[in-house]
Amino acid sequence: MAGKSRRGFIAGGTWCLDRNRRIDAWPREDSVGIAWGLEERGGGPACNLAIDIRRLDPSIPVETIGLVGNDDAGRKLVAEAEKAGLDHRQMHVSDEAPTHTTEAFISQASGLRTHISDLGISALLNPEHFNFSTTSARYMHLGLPGIHPRMDSKWQDDANGWVTVLKAARQAGLQTNLELCTVTPERLRGLILPCLRHLDTLIVNDSEIGALAEMTTIKDGNTDVDACLAASAAMLEQGEMRLVTIHFPDGAITVMRSGETIFVPSVRVPHDAIVGPNGAGDAFAAGFMYGLHEDWAIKDCLWLGHAAAACSLRSAGTTDGVVAWKECLDIARQWGSR
Repeated sequence: MAGKSRRGFIAGGTWCLDRNRRIDAWPREDSVGIAWGLEERGGGPACNLAIDIRRLDPSIPVETIGLVGNDDAGRKLVAEAEKAGLDHRQMHVSDEAPTHTTEAFISQASGLRTHISDLGISALLNPEHFNFSTTSARYMHLGLPGIHPRMDSKWQDDANGWVTVLKAARQAGLQTNLELCTVTPERLRGLILPCLRHLDTLIVNDSEIGALAEMTTIKDGNTDVDACLAASAAMLEQGEMRLVTIHFPDGAITVMRSGETIFVPSVRVPHDAIVGPNGAGDAFAAGFMYGLHEDWAIKDCLWLGHAAAACSLRSAGTTDGVVAWKECLDIARQWGSR
C-alpha cells in the first residue's frame, strides 16, 4: 500500500473523443430520431477522472496514461489534457489506427444515454504503454475492461492485461482502483474477478456489483440495498480491497473489510438543472477518491462523490459541470439530500 508521503493520481486506460448529442427520444430500428447540440469532449476514465480531480483541486498532481491516434481527434484530446494541467507524457500517439470515438446520445424523453463506439486505437492499448517507474502518485485509477481487446486478453502469465497493469502499479507503491464498463455480466466477471486480488478499492454502481456477484441488486427499477451489501461482502471475500463502494440514484454505500457499512443519501438535484448523465459516475469516483486522498472520513468522501456527480449532471460533457470541491459542496448543500 502506498505511503501517505505520496501525493496525486494516475488515471490510465481509455481516452476517447465523445461526440455528445441530445435526441428527443431513442428511435426504434428502421426509423428516424432527431439530434441536436453537438459537443465534442474527451471521454473515458483516463480522461474523465483525471480532469475531474484537477477541477476539484488544481493543486493535486495528476498524470494520465492512454493511447490516441495521430489525427485531429487525437490532437483535440491532447489539447484537453494540456488545458487541464495533466502530466500527459504517457499519453501515447500512434499512426497505427484512428482515435477512439464515441457517439453519445442523451434521450430527452427518458434521461438515459446510449453510446456507440468506434474503438480505433483503443484496440491496441496494452500493458507496455504503462510505466510507473518514476511516479510519486498515491492512487492509480484504471479502466475500461471490455473495450480494449489486447488488455482484455491473456498477457504473459496473467489472466489479462488489466491484472498485469494493476500488479505493476502496486509493486510501484500505488493504491489501485478499477472502473468497469457496461458489458454482459458473464464477460464482466471473466475480466474483473481475476483483478480483485490486485485492488485496494472498488467503486461500482448497483448493476455492476450485482453482475460481479451473480445477485439481483435491482428490482422493479429500484436498488435492493441489502442485496448490494451481500454482493459487496462476496467481492471482499474474493479480493484484497479494503473497501467496496456502490453508488446508485438514491445514495451510496461503502462496505469496509471490517464489515462496517456507511450509507449517505444522494443530492436532490432539481430536474431543470439536469442536462445529461454522461460522466456522472466518473465524477462520483473522483469526489470519493479525492476524499480518500485527503484522508477524510468515509461519509464525507461519499458526500463529496454525490456533490461532484450532481454538478456533473449540469452539462452534456463528461467533465464540464465539475467545479472546485468547496463549490461542489456548497451547491449540494443548497439542493439538499434525498
